[in-house]
Amino acid sequence: MRTSEDVREELARIAPHRACDRLAELSAFFHSAGHLHLLARGEWALHVDLASGAAARRLFALLRDEEIPSEIRTYSRRAFDRATRYQLHVAGEPHTLAVLTAAGVVDRRHAPLARPPARAVARACCRAAYLRGAFLGSGSLSVRRSPHLELRSASVETAAFVQRVASAQGIDLAVFERPAYAAAYAKSWDAIESFLAVVGAEESVLELEERAVLASTRERANRRANADHANLVRASRAAQLQLAAIHRLRGEDRLGRLPGPLREIADLRRRHPTDSLGELAARTDPPASKAAIHRRLRRIVELAGTA
Repeated sequence: MRTSEDVREELARIAPHRACDRLAELSAFFHSAGHLHLLARGEWALHVDLASGAAARRLFALLRDEEIPSEIRTYSRRAFDRATRYQLHVAGEPHTLAVLTAAGVVDRRHAPLARPPARAVARACCRAAYLRGAFLGSGSLSVRRSPHLELRSASVETAAFVQRVASAQGIDLAVFERPAYAAAYAKSWDAIESFLAVVGAEESVLELEERAVLASTRERANRRANADHANLVRASRAAQLQLAAIHRLRGEDRLGRLPGPLREIADLRRRHPTDSLGELAARTDPPASKAAIHRRLRRIVELAGTA
């Protein structure tokens, strides 16, 4: 079953070749999981906090491609699971700030931006790269019970921007806000598969499609089995009612006075209590239709007064 980490591992293997795509992905990393710190003497420092080693390696490679030195640090989360977290620390050097300004992470005065300018996601390839970086930075996927894709961010403005970027790619996301964070999310298979296809997670899309086919097949099989069971129950109850009617008529010495076709079917039902109408029809002489057998048995029940 595909997990969030499986998707991140797959996306981390995608290396954008265009400079605009690299900047868009870098922008999404910092907007979804980045923090900007003002140090002494007006200097800046940045770090990105990630839950995945694969995402940390991908961001490290992106920064290296942009000639930005970075340092990876790890720590254990103060939670019950003590999960390992990854931080990439970047010094606020002039070249670094120039790249982050071009990526729309900070403005020209180096103040943090809640969302990048429209030019950063003007092309379809840049929008796909931005969404990919958003998932690598703070995305999660759950398909165990009901499907749920979530892209967290620090503010509702950033989450709304992710929603608009996804909408431009034909993906329907919604936005919610919590006291500690906001997120763009999807709960439908179609939206989740569309998102994964756009960001390049082809293996995940294939696995989800296979899961959907298996679920649909299982559902049809269950419906058919339930229908067959219900038919068997109805047929069994009808046969018991018919046998009770035949027993009453026989006890009242009325069975022998029935017309020949009714006597024949009564005798066949007694000797073959579990046969279906079709099987009983094939045993009559001459063979009759299922409708005729149904009418004869119903007439026997009516005559016995057991209906």
